[in-house]
Amino acid sequence: MIQVGIFSGYFPYDLETTATKIRALGFNTVQLDLHFKDIDLSDGQLTAEKGKRVRDVFRAHDLPICGISAYTNMIHPDPENRRHNVERVKEILRHAREFGTPYVISETGTMNPESEWSGHPDNRSEEAYDLARSTLADFAQTAWDHGATFLMETYVNNVIGSVREAARLFHDVNHPGLELLMDPTNFFEVHNIGDQKGTLDEMFDVLGDRVRIAHAKDVKLAGDDKSEKHADIGDDDALASHTFRGVGEIELPAAGLGLLDYDHYVKRLSERSPNVPLIIEHLDESDVPRAKKFIDEVLVRQGV
Repeated sequence: MIQVGIFSGYFPYDLETTATKIRALGFNTVQLDLHFKDIDLSDGQLTAEKGKRVRDVFRAHDLPICGISAYTNMIHPDPENRRHNVERVKEILRHAREFGTPYVISETGTMNPESEWSGHPDNRSEEAYDLARSTLADFAQTAWDHGATFLMETYVNNVIGSVREAARLFHDVNHPGLELLMDPTNFFEVHNIGDQKGTLDEMFDVLGDRVRIAHAKDVKLAGDDKSEKHADIGDDDALASHTFRGVGEIELPAAGLGLLDYDHYVKRLSERSPNVPLIIEHLDESDVPRAKKFIDEVLVRQGV
């Protein structure tokens, strides 16, 4: 059966408090964000000892870590920024097993120098694709060398944003160190949001065998506000990846607050990945019980 989890970063506390609060809400896995009030897990600060400490605290609360967040712009147009971002992902890949999981996750980035989520005309260029391909091949090999796996997450405004682009990438980087984080909402644009079933079927028919972890948020049309949207989640130190709620024509709210055909999503997900972790995101702490109840009801309804 599908396991329901949440990003640890929506609970901005010390390590023990974070694990306690997540477990009290009934979750049984987490996607680990490397941010706690009482332990430094920033660039250059990852160690085996810290990994074991984090791993053991979550295990003691019956919350195995299913994957580690490493979200960054891996194709940033500024070479120095790009080098720094790539090295951080590789640092996390080298230490992933010490935190108890092989999986490290990031989207593929954009040539937009101002935002990790806004598109750019150069994203569709062969130069951008080649940069993403070579970087992902490097991540795959680094992961493999350290018993890990890099999970690529697509997003429509990034260089790898469609089913077709993801399939091309997996063909060109045919490496066991590279697999997929499935977030169906990240594939939707104005042209396909009205065809929920058809778009979901395409995702799973083409990419379903690559899925190792899945995400649970929602998608809807943005209306008049086409700006990049961020939520106040009550944490002054919150990462932009946790406050982001969409840009342009598409808004990405919490699960149950949009248009995603969740019944068909989890049906297809369970067919291809029956025990996959499904990780709730795009919400603040106060909305977690509602979102989890919504996801649980869908899973019960589908019998998965």
